[in-house]
Amino acid sequence: MSLYRFTPQAVDDLFQIWSYIADDRVDAANRVEEAIYEACAFLVKSPLAGRIRKDLTSHPVRFWPVQPYPNYLIIYSPDSTPLEVIRIIHGARSIRSVLP
Repeated sequence: MSLYRFTPQAVDDLFQIWSYIADDRVDAANRVEEAIYEACAFLVKSPLAGRIRKDLTSHPVRFWPVQPYPNYLIIYSPDSTPLEVIRIIHGARSIRSVLP
């Protein structure tokens, strides 16, 4: 059993990210996808590592940049069990428009 789970929106986000990058380079898309999974595994161990962004949402979620691809943000709920990954988005997107 996984210690984190993706919402349907996060699953779609990951697919869209992978597909967009894979149009140019499948190996690069695979590296970004693996970094996202590694970041999620890290957040399970350190759920309070992310930042709260009250300027973006009043929901009790945190934001974590994917390393070494900090333009991608994982938006997650640190209080859920398993840890819930709500969205995975590129930082250039309007974050307010993608949050519930």
